[in-house]
Amino acid sequence: MIHVVLCDDHAVLRRGIRDTLAEATDIRVTGEAGSYTELRELLRSAACHVLLLDIDMPGRNGLEVLASVRESHPHIRVLMVSMYPEDQYALRSIKAGAQGYANKSGDPIELIEAVRIVHAGRKYLTPAVAQMLADSLAAPEALSGHAALSEREMQTLQKIASGKRLTDIAQELMLSPKTVSVYRARVLEKLQLSNNAELTVYAIRNGLV
Repeated sequence: MIHVVLCDDHAVLRRGIRDTLAEATDIRVTGEAGSYTELRELLRSAACHVLLLDIDMPGRNGLEVLASVRESHPHIRVLMVSMYPEDQYALRSIKAGAQGYANKSGDPIELIEAVRIVHAGRKYLTPAVAQMLADSLAAPEALSGHAALSEREMQTLQKIASGKRLTDIAQELMLSPKTVSVYRARVLEKLQLSNNAELTVYAIRNGLV
């Protein structure tokens, strides 16, 4: 039996994933968490072979949670799940140590297969992600500029491009406005942009919002 824990701050989406996995007789959902704090407590007692972890978590980004889980529970295999297109986060997730990346809007049967593949110790890569990984290894210099951004910088980029003010972003990410301003400055520098308008255009052109 494959024991799976779900970590997603949206209860409705957790239920959808749970119902999907319930169709497989060899998979059992042994726990659910809506935040990193809940997940940390849950993993102290719940059996977990595979963790399905959402990218977009409040307060603490999913890739930051991934790093913490890998450190505290190295035996747990992590499958990142997200509504974001594969070209935004799949490669970052794999390079950060996840065993795979699945889109929430994908085929439910594929999600079940992804859990089985990850549990077996293999990487779950869709053809598109496999191609991106191959391209990045063959020509790392050809990667887009935003590939060099940290997770917080990427979040800041996306939220600014969505029209949110720094104070609102700070509240959502549970950071100080000053810290968010620092992230904004780093994003502008790394992408060689001058202001929020150019940043927004960049995000739209690259499908980041």
